[in-house]
Amino acid sequence: MPATPAWPPDSGVRLFVEAPLSDGLALTLDGPQAHYLIHVMRLKPGARVRLFDDNSGEWQAEITTTGKRDATLQLVAHLGPREAVPDLWLAAAPIRRQRYEFTVEKACELGVARFTPVLTRRAVVDRVKADRLRAHMVEAAEQCGRTALPVLDAEIKIADWLKTLDGRTLFFADEEGGAPAREAFAAQPGGAAILIGPEGGFDDSERALVAATPGAVPISLGPRILRAETAAIAAVSAWMAVAGDW
Repeated sequence: MPATPAWPPDSGVRLFVEAPLSDGLALTLDGPQAHYLIHVMRLKPGARVRLFDDNSGEWQAEITTTGKRDATLQLVAHLGPREAVPDLWLAAAPIRRQRYEFTVEKACELGVARFTPVLTRRAVVDRVKADRLRAHMVEAAEQCGRTALPVLDAEIKIADWLKTLDGRTLFFADEEGGAPAREAFAAQPGGAAILIGPEGGFDDSERALVAATPGAVPISLGPRILRAETAAIAAVSAWMAVAGDW
């Protein structure tokens, strides 16, 4: 079966743009994106790049004009629709900045549909910089040939987040043990959410609250102690292998 997205990835320039893309559209890029095209990649009029907007798929565009600080591009071909994304949410308590940004980056690469920073009592920080997290998602998608970005939610207290699941199967990595992740994922196919706690783990009241949530399934990620970011990546990878699109 072909990989998702197509393999091997094209080594050409790919950029995510916020503007909706459509057939024949001309658009002007400025700021860091224009600097990258003109001064880093040294592209000239006539060069072609690929653009995606997280909605309409991927497009080939031709640079028509360049200035010192901007570049104009014309869409010339629709290369494909937005990729299908497995219905998996990842919620993770914030940890130290670089490790949390790494988690978000890898969640995007692995195909998570939604990422939510969930605030817990033992979380290392109680606020995250959404713009930085979004930037890491975009960079990962650009480099890995993705045409879809995860929805990035604002941080939310764990008790409030649990109310949003509406019966969705919730797999949570429980320090006290649970069903082996592979078996749990196979037994509960369909849309799911994975919850990863903070470095210090859930406190007793949070664990009880999570366990009492309809659809909650405690899981074990094996006999070894994992750091929070490793647990998130391992859990998502295992789910993708069992119930996702791998």
